[in-house]
Amino acid sequence: MTFRTLTKHLHKDSNTLAHIFQTYAQSKQLSKGKQLHAQLITSGYPSSTYLHNHLLSMYGRCGQLGYAHKLFDEMPQRNLVSWTAMISGFSQNSEFSKAITTFCLMWISGESPNQFTFSSVIQACSFLKSVQTGKQIHCLALKVGFSYELFVGSNLADMYSKCGSIVEACMVFEEMPFKDEVSWNSMIDGYAKNGYYEDALAAFRKMLIDDVAIDQYLLCSALSACGSFKAYNLGRCLHTFVVKLGFEPHVSVSNALTDMYCKLGDMDSGSRLLEIDSRGANIVSYTSLIDGYVESDQIEKALTVFIKLTRQRIEPNEYTYSSLIKACANHATLEQGSQFHALVLKYKLDQDPFVSSTIVDMYGKCGLLDHSIQAFKTISNANEYAWNSMIGVFAHHGLGHEAIDVFNRMVVQNLKPNAVTFINLLNACSHSGLLNEGLSYFNLMETIYGIKPRSEHYACVIDLLGRVGKLEEAENFINEMPFEPNAYAWCSFLASCRKYGDKERGRLAAESLKRVDPENSGAHVLLSNIYAKEQQWDDVRSVRKTMKDENVKKLPGYSWVDVDNKVHVFGAEDWCHPHKKEIDVKLDSLLGKIIEAGYVPDIESVPLDLDDDMKVKVLHRHSERMAIAYALIRLPIGKPIIVKKNIRVCVDCHSAIKLISKVEGRNIILRDNSRFHHFVDGSCSCNDFW
Repeated sequence: MTFRTLTKHLHKDSNTLAHIFQTYAQSKQLSKGKQLHAQLITSGYPSSTYLHNHLLSMYGRCGQLGYAHKLFDEMPQRNLVSWTAMISGFSQNSEFSKAITTFCLMWISGESPNQFTFSSVIQACSFLKSVQTGKQIHCLALKVGFSYELFVGSNLADMYSKCGSIVEACMVFEEMPFKDEVSWNSMIDGYAKNGYYEDALAAFRKMLIDDVAIDQYLLCSALSACGSFKAYNLGRCLHTFVVKLGFEPHVSVSNALTDMYCKLGDMDSGSRLLEIDSRGANIVSYTSLIDGYVESDQIEKALTVFIKLTRQRIEPNEYTYSSLIKACANHATLEQGSQFHALVLKYKLDQDPFVSSTIVDMYGKCGLLDHSIQAFKTISNANEYAWNSMIGVFAHHGLGHEAIDVFNRMVVQNLKPNAVTFINLLNACSHSGLLNEGLSYFNLMETIYGIKPRSEHYACVIDLLGRVGKLEEAENFINEMPFEPNAYAWCSFLASCRKYGDKERGRLAAESLKRVDPENSGAHVLLSNIYAKEQQWDDVRSVRKTMKDENVKKLPGYSWVDVDNKVHVFGAEDWCHPHKKEIDVKLDSLLGKIIEAGYVPDIESVPLDLDDDMKVKVLHRHSERMAIAYALIRLPIGKPIIVKKNIRVCVDCHSAIKLISKVEGRNIILRDNSRFHHFVDGSCSCNDFW
């Protein structure tokens, strides 16, 4: 802008100047706006609150809060628009605490807010998840008569839902005399993000009945709810609806469709959408596809998609890496997990709350407890996800006292525990035999932290009681539950009955487990093991006949170990391996060594009607022993051996591996389907309690 043009502007009235500042604000032409402002000051142009308000708005919209704040402080007179412009500017630029502080100063000064002021400050409360402050502002809105106004009501409903107060959000929404697509979307999105997927879909249906205009935001929220609720048929109908309304070309809707199909497990439809509209493919759609493959346990396909997007020069984001690292954690693939960790560090995503928490979890599930602790320590501002991951890692490694210590530190940091926190904490207490501590935390959940226990929490308590032999107390606890125990709870109770030889309760647990989860082979297998322990072979044969008649397949036990960047899988039956002869020789050598060290086979660990010599041979060829033998042959001396097993390690193998660690001088880490065991010099980290 030339000096002549600036001078020309000065001869115009305030309305024209205000319009020019407004244009600069909308088009983000900050430099021109600053030049004109400077010319007004140097020329001595008479200032006015009206003109200052437009300047405040321009600086706020352009992100220049320092200029806005200085101008605001120097204003001789302020009005409602001045205060609203500052509050809105702070809120729009993520200075949420300052927005709330400015609102309070405005109220103290005697200025009464309007609907725009309330909307801006409520948005600030939403982002801060400050529900208590939000409630106070809600009271003020009621007092001055703006709570039922469309924008204020929509923002209040959104604020409550984002803070997890879905009941209050519903009350606000229902009291609104008029609702538009924005308010409906706030409610549907709030339901979906708080896990009330059925309510979200019910609200969407009601909105259609009320003939509310449909936009892409509403469709995205509804599609997300369909995916999370596993409502496949409704999802297909919504897809048809999207095509009919012509929203399919919208990138956000196309991404939501891909995400929905992936959450529904229909990976063919999800990938087909990307193939049809490959030009619209972006990191959001590719990440949905990766996450879908991860959730459906197709890690190779997830990695293929990752390679494809990198070749297309699409930059992965924090959600992409979170999904991939989660896959590595679930499969305990340390090499790949470490490579993704290196990429995360390269792209400076290691401080992202989701990525950092999955890294902590990944190292923990791969058996490297020290790496997991170190990864947690490097997080500068750990949130509840990271703390939950660390508690979960200690739980998985059977370190209950350490998990409790992390929980206490989390509370000191003023972070509110959630349902996942207590699942991990109760598991930690269960695996460490901390009965009193576990029961105490369960009772504190609702009374102190306001978290209503779910089926998972009740299952943890049943497991906690059962592991320490409190079977009568566990049975009473089950009878007093407000709902039917889930399959995990019955399976835990049944396993405890097997451990302590309680046939009657075991039979009850098995029948209940078959009722809740008919396809779960654990009911038959564990009941058969109870009879086998008492040498009731007729009952064992009866259970196995029932399994055959009902076509129930026992889950075969297998173990795997990573050697030379390759996963080697071993099964107790019909196994083959290129180094089979070497493994057999090593197993025989190990058996001789551990017998000399005091090993006595626990033949009760074989629930079969065989003679004792045959039982010893069966134990000698359990899959985890084969994996360890192979690792001892192939891995360099001094390198820890990490073996994974899909079912619980038996008592005999546990005793044998303790002695193997001693006679071979090797650290052996075993992850079964329940927890980690760290074997060092003849001892195990579980102290023989697992």
